[in-house]
Amino acid sequence: MGESKYKSVLLIDDSYIDNLINRKILESSQFAEDIVVMDSPYKAIDYLNKCLSEKALPEIIFLDIRMPEMSGFELLQELNHLRGAEGSGVKIYVLSSSLDPNDLKKIQGNNLVTKFIGKPLTSKVLEEIKE
Repeated sequence: MGESKYKSVLLIDDSYIDNLINRKILESSQFAEDIVVMDSPYKAIDYLNKCLSEKALPEIIFLDIRMPEMSGFELLQELNHLRGAEGSGVKIYVLSSSLDPNDLKKIQGNNLVTKFIGKPLTSKVLEEIKE
């Protein structure tokens, strides 16, 4: 077994199936030592607040934008208000099947987002992130 590229990754998506598949891909690619999956943006915000207080934020966040209780865009706004999150070096990758030009424009205009990745997550995409 090789060494994982990252220490911790947070996956935020309301889809059980997508989470199952994405976790498997992250595990088989040895992408991170610790993979945390949240199926609710609210739970994810609570988790990130806890991580901030422990000074142990995930290095990478994969974020879905189309979720029923709170969109990924709303979650990004919440992250803007988390004290200590700015300048933390967390890389946020929007992971979505949306091809809506308005979504893509919002993603490109958001300074918290590192990159947009179309679903599904693949080992090839993870290799590109590793570089």
